Amino acid sequence: MSAYFAENKPQAGLGRQSLRGGVMSVGSRAINVIVQVGSTMCLARLLSPDDFGLVAMVAAITGFAPMLVDLGTRDAAVQKSQITEEEVSALFWLTVGLGLGLGILLALCSPLIASFYHESRLQRIAIVSSLTFVLSAASCQHFALLRRAMMFQKIAILEVGSNLFSAVCAVAMAFSGAGYWALVAKPILGSFFTVVGVWICCRWIPGLPKLTSGVKEMVKFGLNITGFTMTDYAGRAADRIGLGAKVGARPLGHYQNALFVYDNTLGLLSVSLHSVAVASLSKLRDNLPELRRAWANALSTVAFFGMPVFALMAVTGQDFMVVLLGEKWVHAGTLVSLLALRGMPHVVERTLGWLHVSAGRADRWMRWGLVSSAVQIAALLCGLPFGTKGVAIAYAICMYILFVPALVYAGQPLGIRARDVIRVVGAPLVGSLVTTAVGFLLRYSVLAEMPKIGRIAIMILLCGACYLLIVVWLFKITKPLQVARSLGRDFLPKRFHRFVGLGFERAPKKVEERPVATQ
Repeated sequence: MSAYFAENKPQAGLGRQSLRGGVMSVGSRAINVIVQVGSTMCLARLLSPDDFGLVAMVAAITGFAPMLVDLGTRDAAVQKSQITEEEVSALFWLTVGLGLGLGILLALCSPLIASFYHESRLQRIAIVSSLTFVLSAASCQHFALLRRAMMFQKIAILEVGSNLFSAVCAVAMAFSGAGYWALVAKPILGSFFTVVGVWICCRWIPGLPKLTSGVKEMVKFGLNITGFTMTDYAGRAADRIGLGAKVGARPLGHYQNALFVYDNTLGLLSVSLHSVAVASLSKLRDNLPELRRAWANALSTVAFFGMPVFALMAVTGQDFMVVLLGEKWVHAGTLVSLLALRGMPHVVERTLGWLHVSAGRADRWMRWGLVSSAVQIAALLCGLPFGTKGVAIAYAICMYILFVPALVYAGQPLGIRARDVIRVVGAPLVGSLVTTAVGFLLRYSVLAEMPKIGRIAIMILLCGACYLLIVVWLFKITKPLQVARSLGRDFLPKRFHRFVGLGFERAPKKVEERPVATQ
């Protein structure tokens, strides 16, 4: 247990440990995306858009369960210099009590939810979905301890396992004729398997709580984080609530599956790195120049590899969704293309929590959440009269306005300014936008008559070459490629090094001085 409650200070090799932890986090998220996409392909062919839209109406409300029940104490426990078992026990019982209370509240409010949407089936769905709150609460502090000890391999294994088991169960239910209940059961089963897995991986058993000044400090810190996550979630979930009330289940079903592809891609490229970033950057809080260097290297790598992925999604989204889910989801393909335009700045904006938590300024994070959500809701009101496409376009415009101010505000206590943000992300953003424009030009002219799968393959090759030509050759951005080369040395067997140009050289001994690119 000493690893969980040791003093939170940087150790030798922190940079390499962070790098490997980030790769494992992204790798597990990638496997989860494959599992999610595979299960969605099966479910989309077994169920109708109405089924997806029906469940999305309640999911927009229950989706905040994991963010609310922990009161932000996971990040609070990770960034705290010292913590005791009694304090973590107090946080555990607090979150479990809150989860139980919120679950009961949702069940009691189920008739109101059904009345709001004029859909009686939602009452039963809401009652069953209330289990998510209780199950989510039971795993919060165990996850915090694993993250504090930087045991990201264990976290990766249990996340992949729980996701896989829940997906298999959901597909089996749909195949047996359970209908939309397969979609209702999937997140509940995922939470259940997660609780079982995390308690096996982290053998800590909560004891009697002890309310200390440290607990009060962490709860106060966590409440500010929760303030951000809740206001941020409200801004992100308002689209499904508004569209569900205005356009009904079928158009919302298309929008929900387009958002599913978008959110999973976004999560893979940036959100999955949050736990590694907070754990690593928090250890550098007393060395601001090193923290800023680590942040710049990390953000540069995220932007370099993340932004062109959304550029490719924009130009191939229409073909991709039809190939993935079938012809009845063609409208969802158009929405994926529109949402992907938002993804290029969004993948950078989602890293703002790295700075807020590392600086110990969750109060600023909460204030930014209020501003961001207000702007997003205003964008929703502007786009809602034009249906699902109008909302997707309005959200994209909103993100281009917000992403630089978001990072500047987050980085202000650490000495990070607008010029630092623009210097890090400017070249990848320009390269991605130009690549998107070239891709759309080719998509609707030279390649317009090609079969969908062939067109997707050619677009990937042409857009990839265009992006590298602009960013690497024109802007001379090569540091992320050096990081990728370093990762190749670490994770690829030596016999494959010659095929990818890595050579057989060993990494320098002072690995902590290498670029920290996975925060």
